[in-house]
Amino acid sequence: MVLQKEPAGAVIWGYGVSGATVTVTLCQDQETIMKKVTSVKAHSNSWMVVLDPVKPGGPYEVMAQQILGRKNFTLRIHDVLFGDVWLCSGQSNMQMTVSQIFNATSELSNTAAYQSVRILSVSLTQAQQELEDLAKVDLQWSKPTLENLGHGNFTYMSALCWLFGRYLHDTLRYPVGLISSSWAGTPIEAWSSERSLKACGVPRQGFMPSDLETGPSEYSVLWNAMIHPFHNMTLKGVIWYQGESNVNFNRDLYNCTFPALIEDWRQTFHDGSQGQTERFFPFGFVQLSSYLSGATPNDGLPEIRWHQTADFGYVPNPRMPSTFMAVAMDLCDRNSPFGSAHPRDKQTVAYRLHLGARAVAYGAKLTFQGPLPQKIELLGDMGLLNLTYSQPIQVQRHNKIFEISCCSDHQCKWLPAPMDTFSTQTLALNVKSCHDSLVAVRYAWATWPCEYKQCPLYHPTSALPAPPFTAFITNQIPGYCSKVAK
Repeated sequence: MVLQKEPAGAVIWGYGVSGATVTVTLCQDQETIMKKVTSVKAHSNSWMVVLDPVKPGGPYEVMAQQILGRKNFTLRIHDVLFGDVWLCSGQSNMQMTVSQIFNATSELSNTAAYQSVRILSVSLTQAQQELEDLAKVDLQWSKPTLENLGHGNFTYMSALCWLFGRYLHDTLRYPVGLISSSWAGTPIEAWSSERSLKACGVPRQGFMPSDLETGPSEYSVLWNAMIHPFHNMTLKGVIWYQGESNVNFNRDLYNCTFPALIEDWRQTFHDGSQGQTERFFPFGFVQLSSYLSGATPNDGLPEIRWHQTADFGYVPNPRMPSTFMAVAMDLCDRNSPFGSAHPRDKQTVAYRLHLGARAVAYGAKLTFQGPLPQKIELLGDMGLLNLTYSQPIQVQRHNKIFEISCCSDHQCKWLPAPMDTFSTQTLALNVKSCHDSLVAVRYAWATWPCEYKQCPLYHPTSALPAPPFTAFITNQIPGYCSKVAK
């Protein structure tokens, strides 16, 4: 396995006979590196020690010895490495395995260089109360192999989790531990504690439309069984790919439920690990890709994408500190054998996500998100709306992806705003079609805004797409607000 490296101390815990003494020893090449002694708590029959911080590397052996009177019982774990431990969770796009993605054969055979990336996969289980330990695992801590990475569809190891870990390992050059705990077709409410749902005023008896429900939708059951059991573990961070099941279910609450989930996981993991897991550990997520669905209202997906950022359009932001996001709306896959909701290009998603991790979790100075406008000016006499971007932009003409909200007599409608002129950091939109009040502008506000890697705006060198946004233009007239995109 991989345990969390310095500066944190790895937490090791287990069970025993009430009152027994437990000695945990870390050894390398028969030499004792450290010893920690504790006793088994009476009420829970559990014990816990925090190791001193260890530099990345290994292998080590961890030994736990329980002594009660004359009874002596010892457990040993071999080939333990220290590095960074990441937890990966969400619904089916996180659950997809390596055998389901593009270039599966070559990806599955590419494990030899990654033997110090270790993987653990949690079984699909649910519970009515918070569990202290996992009920069962699909895959014990293992080295990656062709078999455990390509073990059928949506089972064992997450492809996105694996690829993310691989990219991190390429950069960090030290061990990475990956825990895969996800379940297809599940809403955020199932992964949220009762506390965080209450904080957002989520109605008690939620009912999910049956066309979306393939996994458990009962509140908190996956938090209880598949996430809470890790709360004692020292972690580096979390990555998350979820939201499709909330397009038609409590969608308007997602701008609260998602930040609340992040905050609650952070608090719980920090407290459970005796303060070893950072209080604001890095939390990365994938902004939803595009998929074809007749049942989804046209603005359902764009609204969830917006709510994934707590309605800022970018992260990190004041409501979501220490977060990072991979934009995926341009990674659509019309012909995926698993349905267009399951795009097979997980490599680009993982690459974009790992850029965010490098910047937010590891402090690297690099571009990790696409361009967003920092200034929007209406040049009324010229019939233009001028957008100034925070970064250089690479532009391909597209006449319908920008829209303006044009309002008269408290009625607003969205009209296309074709691109006019552009330079390295500015873009002008033709807004002559609006003869009334111009209130707002939005970009890529569609279920399927562009074809594969063909969105009109990218950052030129990193090839990161501009994320979708919606923004008011001037101080709009009171009353218009509710008619325009919230």
